[in-house]
Amino acid sequence: MNAARREPAWIADAIWWHVYPLGFTGAERAGLAPTEPTRHRLPHVVDWLDHVLELGASGLLLGPVFESEHHGYDTVDHLMIDRRLGTDEDFDALIAAAHERGIRVMLDGVFNHVGRSHPAFAAVLAQGPAATTADWFRLRWPDGLDGWEPGIEPDYDDFEGHHALVALDHRSPAVADHVVEVMRHWLDRGADGWRLDAAYAVPTEFWADVSARVRETHPDAYLMGEVIHGDYAAFARDGRLDSVTQYELWKAVWSSLNDRNFHELAHAFGRHDAMLDTFVPFTFIGNHDVTRIASRLTDHRHLEHAIVLLATLPGTPAIYAGDEHGFHGVKEDRAGGDDAVRPAFPPLPGDLSPVGLPVLRHHQAMLGLRRRHPWLHGARVEVLEVTNELIVYRCADGARALTVALSTSDEPATAALGGTVVAADAMSAPVASAGVRVAPHGWCVAVSGIADGQGSAAR
Repeated sequence: MNAARREPAWIADAIWWHVYPLGFTGAERAGLAPTEPTRHRLPHVVDWLDHVLELGASGLLLGPVFESEHHGYDTVDHLMIDRRLGTDEDFDALIAAAHERGIRVMLDGVFNHVGRSHPAFAAVLAQGPAATTADWFRLRWPDGLDGWEPGIEPDYDDFEGHHALVALDHRSPAVADHVVEVMRHWLDRGADGWRLDAAYAVPTEFWADVSARVRETHPDAYLMGEVIHGDYAAFARDGRLDSVTQYELWKAVWSSLNDRNFHELAHAFGRHDAMLDTFVPFTFIGNHDVTRIASRLTDHRHLEHAIVLLATLPGTPAIYAGDEHGFHGVKEDRAGGDDAVRPAFPPLPGDLSPVGLPVLRHHQAMLGLRRRHPWLHGARVEVLEVTNELIVYRCADGARALTVALSTSDEPATAALGGTVVAADAMSAPVASAGVRVAPHGWCVAVSGIADGQGSAAR
């Protein structure tokens, strides 16, 4: 791996549980009026922290928790906890409870755009071009304006056509200063890292400046950007970020399983491995913005395959809350189209239906395997065999290796994995020295170069 890559050492053991707090806690759709009392919903998240450990995760990735107009991504105060969720004291209690359990916490920073009622933009609407925050935004005032008066509103750049989301002008030093202030403030209060929302829409030179300044005071903070397409490695490098989201791999996982076309997955593995020369990607099979993996897959037998892939491939893995219980939910491109993938959760994990327990047990088994082999974080991946319906790949770090076989075929197959079989579906089994009979729609994992359980100390 490129020695110049910058990443805090603790991230090598991180497995994230990703929560969208406003949905998770059943918060109101719109922000509270000033006269309404603050709600205290963050303790609901605290009540699920033991579940994080029982799942096998070690980090809590929180979606937006700052004061906003509606869904959290229309921020109006980056330095205030959303009153639908609680107070600074509620946040501090959550951080303390997480850290007492050894759980790291990553926050979601929306720094590409703000809500229209953000004070910086409200000042523009109230004061016109003379507002001291006018340079925070890319504004276009009406032609022929002869003196400004209240009620005259500029046109402005927004986020991907959503006019309620006012794009910030990242050329403005004041915007960079504000983002640095916000990131440092919450790191000072105990956060361990930041997910940078819509990072792809922000110039990399902005992130490079901000990340360097943040690391002057918080060198161990983890900074991960949301990037959907493009040159991931160049973005991480030029933005001086620790990682970016691996959407290419996410798409290849469900698409190759649905199409019974593992050649697509093999191609994605090649690109994934090349990224490891520069950085370790942030991997996932579900998040708050996409259809849940259990709904995306057309054959429910392949849900186990997707989980195996997440647990065994190099990267920093994240599990979206509910996926570990096989939650279903389809994202739709309409108003309220995210609701199905951002539901409220019951007070305690034990209140969930037992229907999802088999999926939970599979997650626990595979994440347990991952925790016993933390070297997988920065391992290299190569494809040993691939057909439309069978793929065999190896993830290796020196002599240590995991070899995995996945099948979507209606017929059994034999794969030469080498090593010792440590996990498999109910029907697959070793058949000869270094060989495995992979059942129809089955999977198998073998370890070589190191005994299973010697990868790390139990936690």
